[in-house]
Amino acid sequence: MILEQLKKRRKELGLLQKDMLLRVGMTRQQYNQLEKRGNPRLDTLTLLAKGLDMELLLIPKEMLGTVQEILEGRAKITDIGEASHDETALPDDPWQNILEDED
Repeated sequence: MILEQLKKRRKELGLLQKDMLLRVGMTRQQYNQLEKRGNPRLDTLTLLAKGLDMELLLIPKEMLGTVQEILEGRAKITDIGEASHDETALPDDPWQNILEDED
């Protein structure tokens, strides 16, 4: 799954495998091996993610469905750890009332 996401992201950015040399210091052959059958180390994945303007995240299994729904736009964030299908994701002005005293 990770390797498929790397390939998809590279293509979204309009990059060829040979472009990864300039972005992350990896030759086309090295990158090709990773996309096809790689078993990259964590530091390699971190480097690739950075080169593809991505972030690596570890998600608890029990939250995976919720995170996928949020990323796919099927759910909105309403509270930490919760998702709802009918509420707005964020207020229009997230800074509104930030300096007000709470009772």
